[in-house]
Amino acid sequence: MLLCPTLSFAQNTWEVPTQKTEVRDTTKRKALFETKKKVEDPKYLSGAVPVVDGKVTFTLDMDVKGKTAQEIYDILYGVLDNMTKEENQFKESKIAIVNKGEHTIAARYKEWLVFRNSALSLDRTVFNYTIIAQATDGHVNVKLFRISYQYELERGINDGIEVVAEEWITDEQGLNKKKDKLAKYSGKFRKKTIDRKDNIFETITNALR
Repeated sequence: MLLCPTLSFAQNTWEVPTQKTEVRDTTKRKALFETKKKVEDPKYLSGAVPVVDGKVTFTLDMDVKGKTAQEIYDILYGVLDNMTKEENQFKESKIAIVNKGEHTIAARYKEWLVFRNSALSLDRTVFNYTIIAQATDGHVNVKLFRISYQYELERGINDGIEVVAEEWITDEQGLNKKKDKLAKYSGKFRKKTIDRKDNIFETITNALR
C-alpha cells in the first residue's frame, strides 16, 4: 500500500507568484509626446539689428595688421566686385563709385534672399542694400545699410510688399512683445538679413587675413 505524503497547508502556503511588470518613466514618456518649446538663437534677438541715426546699419570695424590702405582697398574691391557676379544677384548690382585717394568703395546690391527652397515651394524676397567700405593703413570700416525688400510684388499690389528695414526688421518690428522670439511675419526677414550680413562680413574678414 502506497502512502501519499500529507500536505501541510500550514507550513507550505500556496500563493500566486508576483508578476514582473515593466516600470515606466512617466516623465520621459510624457516628454515624447510634448512639443518642445522652441528657443530662438540669441544672435537674432534684442540688439542684433543696430539702428544708427534712425537707419538700420550693420558695421564691420576691424584692424588689419601689416597691410597698407592700398592693399586693403585692392582686396575689398575684389571681394565686392565678385559679389556682384554671384548667382543670386540682379544685373543692377554693381560697384557704384570709388574714391581711390581716400580708399573708399561704394557698392549697391540687388539680390534674391531665399527663405525656403524645396521641391514644392520657393519663398524669397528681393533684397536691396548698399555697402560702403573705407580702408586706412592697418584698418578697415565696412557699413551695410540702406536696406529694403520687395516681396511677392508679382502677385499684385494688395499681396506683395515693398518696405525698408527700419519699418520691418528692427527690435520693435522683427521680434515679439517679449523680445524672445522672432515676429511671425517679419521675423524671417530679420533672420535672413542677419545671416546674409554675417556671410558678407565673414567673407571680407577671411579675405583680409
